[in-house]
Amino acid sequence: MSRSEFIQTVIRKAQANQRTIVLPEGADARVIAAANQIAAEGIAGVIVLGDEKTAAQVSSGVTVINPLTSDKLEGYAATFCELRRGKGITLEQAREAVRHVNYFGMMMVQNGEADGLVSGAAHSTADTVRPALQIIKSAEKGSIISSVFFMCVNDVPYIFSDCGLVENPDAAQLAQIAVQSAKTALQFGIPANVALLSYSTKGSASSPLVDKVIEATGKAKELLKVSLPDAPVKLDGELQVDAAIVPGVAKSKAPQSELAGQARVLIFPDLNAGNMAYKLVQRLGGAEAYGPVLQGLKKPVNDLSRGCSAEDIVGVVAITAVQSL
Repeated sequence: MSRSEFIQTVIRKAQANQRTIVLPEGADARVIAAANQIAAEGIAGVIVLGDEKTAAQVSSGVTVINPLTSDKLEGYAATFCELRRGKGITLEQAREAVRHVNYFGMMMVQNGEADGLVSGAAHSTADTVRPALQIIKSAEKGSIISSVFFMCVNDVPYIFSDCGLVENPDAAQLAQIAVQSAKTALQFGIPANVALLSYSTKGSASSPLVDKVIEATGKAKELLKVSLPDAPVKLDGELQVDAAIVPGVAKSKAPQSELAGQARVLIFPDLNAGNMAYKLVQRLGGAEAYGPVLQGLKKPVNDLSRGCSAEDIVGVVAITAVQSL
């Protein structure tokens, strides 16, 4: 599959600002193929966690580390034990935890031995996010950790959020997700035209579900005044999808909306809506989908769909590298 201009631009930026990304799932053939491709294209330095079998399959440009035989294991265990002291973890429990590839990889990122981590080809989202929250932690105290998918539709990049992490956000959380996603759009050169989506447009229906989106829109606008006061962000809600992305429909349904049907950042009211939407657009619409890309952590850690391809992994590694800049 040919790459969209968006992901090619991200890859070029990663190539120009070499970062090191750790891939914990060295037993997965897709990860090995992606690591070899990343090294061949000079996208990033890549460390794969695996054993002798993994080492035999990677190219000379890929570093392989076996967590079970690494001389860093004891130091990582001590550090992890200290990080989790408040939870009553013992050193022996810490030793056992950091033997797991995701925990070992997170410790590499935490210690500055890698700039970011990408996992999830063979692990659940929880298996990736839990150690990230325990080790990397949120960038701002009390801030939500959310996720986005970069969706490239007919070579036009969109951001869909949250499609992979926050199950049923309340209005305050939905507002945080909207603002985090606006920041991600700005970082990656996507117009930060943010639509908070609903099955209703500007009062066409009334229910607690609609009220949540209306409240979240107001809260998001207030957050923007504080966190992105001078940034080129447009934000509106509650909007149906067609009123958010089709100018002609917007003119009819929401003529006063500053988005005017040109939203590029779509905020879904819950995980059901977001997850189904991105998979429909990917599988039926043929869009490129990269993610879930996590937002709100101190250092970049990103998830993968377990149905990902090697090319998907390459794209998410490039995104992770750019996030670390």
